[in-house]
Amino acid sequence: MVDTELRRRIRLGEDSTLEFKEVLVSDGRVKDPKRNATADELAALANSRGGTLILGVDDKTHRIQGIPLDDLDAVETWVREICNDSVDPALDADILKMEFEDTDGELVPVLRVDVGRSLFVHRSPGGYFRRVGSSKREMAPEVLARLFQERSQSRLIRFDESAVPGTSLADLHYSLTRRFLSGDGVEEPSTSSRDDGLEASEDTLRKLCVVADDADGSARLTLAGVLLCTPEPQQWLPHAYIQAVSYAGERTDADYQTDARDIGGPLDNQVAEALHFVQRNMLVRATKAAARSDRPQFSERAVFEAMVNAVAHRDYSIAGARVCLHLFGDRLELYVPGALVNTLTPDSLHLRQASRNELIVSLLSRCKAPSGVGRTRLMDRRGDGVPIIRRECREMSGRLPEYSLIDESELRLVIRAAT
Repeated sequence: MVDTELRRRIRLGEDSTLEFKEVLVSDGRVKDPKRNATADELAALANSRGGTLILGVDDKTHRIQGIPLDDLDAVETWVREICNDSVDPALDADILKMEFEDTDGELVPVLRVDVGRSLFVHRSPGGYFRRVGSSKREMAPEVLARLFQERSQSRLIRFDESAVPGTSLADLHYSLTRRFLSGDGVEEPSTSSRDDGLEASEDTLRKLCVVADDADGSARLTLAGVLLCTPEPQQWLPHAYIQAVSYAGERTDADYQTDARDIGGPLDNQVAEALHFVQRNMLVRATKAAARSDRPQFSERAVFEAMVNAVAHRDYSIAGARVCLHLFGDRLELYVPGALVNTLTPDSLHLRQASRNELIVSLLSRCKAPSGVGRTRLMDRRGDGVPIIRRECREMSGRLPEYSLIDESELRLVIRAAT
């Protein structure tokens, strides 16, 4: 939206994607508008098609009044705190400082807050709101239920097939996309000088479901496309990484932390790097009988299967939650965001299978596995990961892996070390 177009819209008044607020600041604190009311307005935009909030414009007269220059940073901080602390889950917003002419022809500062159509349903202090015309409306239970269905992993267009706001076809990295561009009825790509010499048509990318249209009909990358076909998915999904920490003792203590790393990048890279982290930090005991024999603390095959399951089946709709890998002297702990899908329980994981992210599972089944893990591909869609983990753990330590749910929102796996 260029400045001249925005000025014209300001003259016309508020609509379904444009909101104004006059700003009053006293002693460095924003007195008006109220924090909770502003949070409601921003959440309503995110729960609808997205839109823009202009701070420094009277919402009744449409007059540009501006914000005192000395208070501009304080107002920006106030908006950022609202997005982070007053809206759940936290809201992504672009906050821009601009200058417009007031009624006297003087340039005055205003603050422009752009909110995109969110992947999530946001709750603000007043409840759940959406934008209807030039005002917000609290959503009726049936409307809210439908919105949750549309924006959750259970909707007909699955969550991992959702269009990610702010992405475009230009964000695809074709050296990553190329591994999905053959077989299974998908056409072979044509060659060009772009990137690494490989380019796929938009139709091909849509068949793969790494590209989809958003609510406005613009082509965007899907969640799975971002996670597997871009070199830095965390640019759009900052919580989609593995936090790995190794401790010298048997408890979580920063004083005994020996290694730590935040593992990002495409999902297959995360699996490989997490496995390498464990290999680098676990103990290996050597025995000398007829010949030297090395016995590691943990089965690398079990660790590999556990990490693949973690990135494939975690709930990516939980903003701020990441996979946590903790390595101790006597055990390995893995924390995976999300409750178990359908009617699965910790005790039935090895007996039944269900996928939260079917597209991600399908794409991971085409990715090459690291050497030495007993697979040629990252995933086998037969769902034998948990049985393999159980078998490997029993052979290595004599104890089965321990699965449990924390607050019905996070799966915890404990693998005991060999003794």
